Amino acid sequence: MFSLLVALMLVMLPLPDWAQPLRPDWVSLVVIYWGLALPRRFSVGFGWFCGLLLDVTQGTLLGVHALGTSLLAFIAVRFHQRIRVYPLAQQALVITLMLLLKQSLTLWINGMIGHPPDNLWLYFAPSGLGFLLWPWVFIILRDLRRRYHLA
Repeated sequence: MFSLLVALMLVMLPLPDWAQPLRPDWVSLVVIYWGLALPRRFSVGFGWFCGLLLDVTQGTLLGVHALGTSLLAFIAVRFHQRIRVYPLAQQALVITLMLLLKQSLTLWINGMIGHPPDNLWLYFAPSGLGFLLWPWVFIILRDLRRRYHLA
C-alpha cells in the first residue's frame, strides 16, 4: 500500500534533535484511516504488519508498536460504523484518544523493559499533533481512495 510506504518514509525522515519528540505517529494514522474506510480489507493483521514494519524501522523492541497498531486497527474496525458518522472534529478527538491509548501501552512496555521517556509531556505530544493532522490525513486519503476506486 502506497500510503503505508509514505507514512514509513515520514517516520524515517531525519529531523533536528529538538523536533524528534514532536514527530506525528503517521503509521498509526494510516492504520486507523484504512481500518475505518475499508474494514473488511484492513484489519488487525494489517495493523500488526504495519507495527512490525515500524518496529524494524525504529529499531525498537520487536512487537511494541505491532501490539499498539493492532489494537488501533481492532478499535477502528470494531467501531468503524460509529466513528465514520461523526463530524471531522469529533473524529479527530476519538482518534486522539486512540493514539493516547497506543502511546500509553507503548510507555508501559518501555517502562517494563527499563526505557522510560525523558519527558512525559513530550512523549505524548504526537497524540496532540494527531488531533491537528487527522482532518488532513482523512481528506487526502479519502480523495485518493475515491480517485483510484478502492472501495
